[in-house]
Amino acid sequence: MRIPRIVVAGATSGVGKTSITCSIIYGLQKKSFTVQPFKVGPDYIDPGYLSSISNRETYNLDAWLMGENQLLNSFLSNSKSNISVIEGVMGYYDGFSGNSNYASTHHVASLTKSPVILVLDASKTSRSIAATALGFLKFHKNSRISGIILNKIGSKKHELLCRSALEKTKIPIIGVIPKNPLLQIPSRHLGLISTLESKILKQQIQKTSKIILKNIDINQIIKITKNSSDLNKKSKLTHKKAKTTIAVALDTSFNFYYQDNLEALRREGAKIKFFSPVKDKKIPKCDGLYIGGGFPEVLGNSLEKNQIMKKSIKKLSEDSLPIYAECGGLMYLTKSILSENKKYKMIGLFDAETKMTKKMTLNYTKGKIISKNSISEKLHNFQGHEFHYSHLDSVSSDSKYAYSLEIGEGIKNHQDGLIQDNTLASYGHLYFDSSNYAEIFVKNCIKYSKR
Repeated sequence: MRIPRIVVAGATSGVGKTSITCSIIYGLQKKSFTVQPFKVGPDYIDPGYLSSISNRETYNLDAWLMGENQLLNSFLSNSKSNISVIEGVMGYYDGFSGNSNYASTHHVASLTKSPVILVLDASKTSRSIAATALGFLKFHKNSRISGIILNKIGSKKHELLCRSALEKTKIPIIGVIPKNPLLQIPSRHLGLISTLESKILKQQIQKTSKIILKNIDINQIIKITKNSSDLNKKSKLTHKKAKTTIAVALDTSFNFYYQDNLEALRREGAKIKFFSPVKDKKIPKCDGLYIGGGFPEVLGNSLEKNQIMKKSIKKLSEDSLPIYAECGGLMYLTKSILSENKKYKMIGLFDAETKMTKKMTLNYTKGKIISKNSISEKLHNFQGHEFHYSHLDSVSSDSKYAYSLEIGEGIKNHQDGLIQDNTLASYGHLYFDSSNYAEIFVKNCIKYSKR
């Protein structure tokens, strides 16, 4: 199966991967190619930018969460455009541990047999940039690096010094981008900007991409994408007839979802209806509820004021409607959220309070499912991830947990996944196709509809 493709990797975090990836997508579209974006790692924020510029949903590729086979299956299934563009994560060889490339951008590039463009920050170096480039090229037996882009070049003289130093490495220079603070895409941390609703942000991404593109050889990138080896075809996924409806919270406060998770639910026979806990007064008629992660603290006042929505969700949970919530969804189901000395009353389904923190909790997670719940009927091992700037306080001592963690923090004492009636809410995020989570969740929703 021939898929023209490319990976945009960075020597480190913060080298400008997202801005440059957006500009490459923009440039390919200007050449009349359709582009399918992917993002390495358990990231919900950068995919928003890639989706905004490409007008297509971005799919995550993470070996830890998905497993190698499922990662490749997802890539093959979703590469339906002329060219697939994969944005890396962190530094090129950074993954789960320091002694292997597992779950790194290089790992994903190897699994998908993709050529790689390496982005280097040249702002504080000149001749030494060649040592950095050579190190990345030779660190692994097959680096897959087909070219480099130099970012944050200070002057024409600086560019010439870097080019001269890199000549002996024989690595093609695909782009040289001048240092310009205006070329930074604004941070979406804490939900201050939402690609769901911001036309201004989309315009800014396009403007930034257009400027960067002037300094990139897009024709050379097109040649590199076509220099990709064939991949084995995968068998077609079967889709069951829709038998139930799952309401999914989607707005500025709740928008952290893996597209594969939503598609897994549809594949198992669920019709998806989106709603907004911020703006809507009613939940769509449904047999199950999925509240993903996001930034509920940012619009805490609006969530607090929507009393009808809060009461409806609590009543549905008490009526044993299957509910699955992750991170932001968990926070919304607690009694309150304390953020910057302001306390917002939430649903109060769980006897706990959420407090925002300045400290980030970011981990891959690994553990055991120790209690049957709305998405799992068996006790088994699992892998996931957690990312949040909050913790739960005053958690009731008789709380029931679904997960026991070997790796990760969870809610309390390395336990995660609060269970109440038929509701499961955790800090951890799961990839549905890593087990039969979607199948069981849909099965429980169908069971609920037949009561």
